[in-house]
Amino acid sequence: MATSPVDPHRRSQDARRRILEMALSLRNDRAGGSLDHYLALLQDRMPLWLSILHDLSHRAGKGDVADNLLQVARAGIDYYLAVQGAAQPAFTSPSVTVRFRDALREAGLGPETEVAPVAAYLEAERRLGRVRPDVDPEASARLLLAGCFHRAHLEMFAGASDGPERDAGARGIVRELRLEPVLNPA
Repeated sequence: MATSPVDPHRRSQDARRRILEMALSLRNDRAGGSLDHYLALLQDRMPLWLSILHDLSHRAGKGDVADNLLQVARAGIDYYLAVQGAAQPAFTSPSVTVRFRDALREAGLGPETEVAPVAAYLEAERRLGRVRPDVDPEASARLLLAGCFHRAHLEMFAGASDGPERDAGARGIVRELRLEPVLNPA
């Protein structure tokens, strides 16, 4: 039985609503300005980011797997670069961090929200034979996202000029996942 695809606008609105609910749940206990800024930034950026990740499901079997993931890597680096800077001052208190973590889970916006659509895409591509059969889709999804996060982290702290150009960094992240099927020599 096929499921109908979720409207991207509805998905974005749902993500915004969940972030707002999370912000309201933290209202009474939060540290103030820096956390407010971070939550507002999440409400602005996360829906687009999640939409990009979920759109992968429409790309299975189309185009080149590496090119499809390259678009995700570029967007991921941009997303993490935008939100990491605001996150640092927001979480100077361990109690705020714990409350935020709990609220994130309650809102259903934990790390799995990002990993699941990428892993589902990789699993679909693996079933189609466009990704090596020994690839672990979930681990590869986590590595892709971790690479994006790390690249954004380095750029934020060391500067954009310290390391490969952002696009080259994204290509390197995707390439080093080594997802392509190994061709048998004829």
